[in-house]
Amino acid sequence: MTTAVDDNAVPPRGREPQDPQLRWPPLPAVRTALARRATWVLAVSSLVMLLLVWIPACTRSGMVDLRVYRTGSTHLLSGDLYAFRLHLPGPDIFPLPFTYPPFAAALFLPLSALPFPPAAAVWTAASLLALVAFVHGSLRLAAPDTPPEQHRQRVLLWSSALMWTEPVTTTLAFGQINLLLAALIVLAVRQRAAAAAGLGVGIAAAIKLTPAVTGLYFLIRRRWTAAAWSAVAFFAAAATGWWLAPGPSRDFWLHAMGDAARVGPVGSGLNQSLRGALSRSLGHDVGMSAPWWTATALVGVLALLAGVRSAQRSDRLGCLLAVQIFGLLASPISWSHHWVWALPALFWLLHTPHRTRWRASAQAAWVTTLTCHLAFWLVQLHPRIFSFDYSWPLAVLGWAYPVCALLTLVALTAATDSNAA
Repeated sequence: MTTAVDDNAVPPRGREPQDPQLRWPPLPAVRTALARRATWVLAVSSLVMLLLVWIPACTRSGMVDLRVYRTGSTHLLSGDLYAFRLHLPGPDIFPLPFTYPPFAAALFLPLSALPFPPAAAVWTAASLLALVAFVHGSLRLAAPDTPPEQHRQRVLLWSSALMWTEPVTTTLAFGQINLLLAALIVLAVRQRAAAAAGLGVGIAAAIKLTPAVTGLYFLIRRRWTAAAWSAVAFFAAAATGWWLAPGPSRDFWLHAMGDAARVGPVGSGLNQSLRGALSRSLGHDVGMSAPWWTATALVGVLALLAGVRSAQRSDRLGCLLAVQIFGLLASPISWSHHWVWALPALFWLLHTPHRTRWRASAQAAWVTTLTCHLAFWLVQLHPRIFSFDYSWPLAVLGWAYPVCALLTLVALTAATDSNAA
């Protein structure tokens, strides 16, 4: 005996139909629509970013680092490169010096031939392209088996979203070189040929010394030839800079290189290194004292363990992250825009199949820090960049990036062979 079904019958209360097409928000449908229009999403996001960054930079004193690169490089051949200071309007603005090696100044010299608006447009467009390349390389390291079309969509959509995180927006707003160097490093380490890998890392280190920490990646993964090539490229570039400008080269390598104070105020909330966080907590610049040495040594051991464990499970992105995070924490000054390596850290955490409290905590911490622009708000709440008299809540807030980094190192160490990204 069959029972007739009335299609117009009203279901009892509390038993409404659960048609997935009617659920809100329709997240799968939204993801599908965005994926199909990924190129347009990136184009619109980039256009808005260009309007917010490039036009203010042309009308006000924005993109200050690009102004330093462009104006300071003209002092290379005159011999006073490291006496140069860019003075911006305002009594409390820190005069900005040129802090990179002479080789970098030689590369920046063509920028001085362009008026600032076109130079700013070219630099910003190049940085956005570098962001896409950086995301592409990082995602390939995190999820190498992703089908090509799905990978392309992920790259475009992630690039669209991540350009609004603090490290990327500040890099674009200041006209910094971080994205260009990060993309070069990821491109280099993905090369199978030892010469190509080493040359890319060596050139990046010759432009700005901090990428030299990537040499540890080659050593941990026992890519001895690539490490040797990176050293050859670095010293060749440094020698080229010395040949072009011997006076500035002596000034940099013998004096300016080790002077952190000339780079900027160590205690500023934008400085998210261990030294910056410790200094804000203790109320004075800790310098290279016992607290800094102790913290750096402990972080170094943890980073080495994370790197070795990652290499043992053939996790290239995990190994690269371990050394880059160590470099950022150990450096005297790591401005918030230097932390573009938080982007591949997010990819690793998202693509790690092993679910632990360390992974979940690191992921939540990074999302909060990056999207809420915590370093920016710390500077707004404590605008005296040369002062160390932080209240304890602000001092705690000043540990945002180091805490995220430490959680990531622990998550890298805790992963097992079956959890390789």
